[in-house]
Amino acid sequence: MSFTLIEQATSRLHRSELAVPGSAPGMFEKAAASKADVVFLDLEDAVAPDDKEQARKNIIQGLNDIDWGKKTMTLRINGLDTHYCYRDVVDVLENCPRLDVVLIPKVGVPEDVYAIDMLITQIEQYKKRTKKTGIEILIETALGMANVEAIAKSSKRLEAMSFGVADYAASTRARTTVIGGVNPDYGVLTDKDKDGNRDYYWMDQWHAAQTRMMVACRAYGLRPIDGPFGDFNDPEGYKAAAKRAAVLGYEGKWAIHPSQIELANEVFTPSEAEVTKARRILDAMAQAAKEGKGAVSLDGRLIDIASIRMAEALIEKASAMAA
Repeated sequence: MSFTLIEQATSRLHRSELAVPGSAPGMFEKAAASKADVVFLDLEDAVAPDDKEQARKNIIQGLNDIDWGKKTMTLRINGLDTHYCYRDVVDVLENCPRLDVVLIPKVGVPEDVYAIDMLITQIEQYKKRTKKTGIEILIETALGMANVEAIAKSSKRLEAMSFGVADYAASTRARTTVIGGVNPDYGVLTDKDKDGNRDYYWMDQWHAAQTRMMVACRAYGLRPIDGPFGDFNDPEGYKAAAKRAAVLGYEGKWAIHPSQIELANEVFTPSEAEVTKARRILDAMAQAAKEGKGAVSLDGRLIDIASIRMAEALIEKASAMAA
């Protein structure tokens, strides 16, 4: 274990993150009643330029008037390269103490996060708030991915990173099919067998980028979240993408349509068998400590410290879901 200890970000249940346009207030009540863990009210891509100001007002009213329960409420602001950005932060944060997290799109360098952190800090001081607003960021450009490790340690407010596959594809000039899907041209051809036949296997063109972002998140105590899957008429495709992310170590995935919420919750919810095993690991650890043993074993196998930490994290997640 390194002598350098990294503080973990604020813990939140983050299996599903539902996107809701700020220009569509009629969708707010349904989002509040949904089973999404996180709801982000959008002022960026989903809102036309002429609707930005009204969308801000809609969000302020919605955050203040609607009962959002225990959901994490997030605001996606416009990019730092637009004149909408500062107003998004100031107008909404000053008037909405219910807001939990600010989502910054297209982060390219650590200074992007620093700039929004400064605004949030000044607003909290001005409003004399004790509740700390978190920051989530979108890694969706080649510049952002090139600087992802530095960005991951840019602010103590930073909690999570989401992989924005659509804009990332545009930034890297990738050849895509469905947003978040795979391309049949990205594959490998096996050698010929004795009869001269060859098999072709599709591969995941986003794997390297997702892995790099995930490692940066886990190294610096953040939650890695997978971004959108564009075809909401393809639940099996969505689940396949979510499972690939979950296997890598991601905690959740975006839902751009309400039908994707249950799919994300299903994939990123630990199974009963996993929870039971985690409880047994912690029980074995407690028993070993009680007996003064230096080593912990279960079912004839030694349990290392990494397994114990994973068990603790899983039980924490299961408790949050039960609550």
